[in-house]
Amino acid sequence: MDVRLTAFVKGHVQGVGYRWWTRSRALELGLAGSATNLGDGRVEVVAEGPEQACRALLELLPTGPGRVVFVAERWGEPRGGLSGFAER
Repeated sequence: MDVRLTAFVKGHVQGVGYRWWTRSRALELGLAGSATNLGDGRVEVVAEGPEQACRALLELLPTGPGRVVFVAERWGEPRGGLSGFAER
């Protein structure tokens, strides 16, 4: 079953290649979505695809470059219309 994961990653995650790293992991897992720098220093990760793949990405997020101190997650129904994985 496909799902939508929205994760907010807090810590030193901007300017360290975190979005690029997240994009690479998401594409390896066959997910579509984006990784976006937010004005408050967090990175927002939106991923759609099989639930197991989204859960695998969620487990990887704390291990990315920089220093992750917290990951907040929100689950929902996929909205569709996403292709590839963008860095914003």
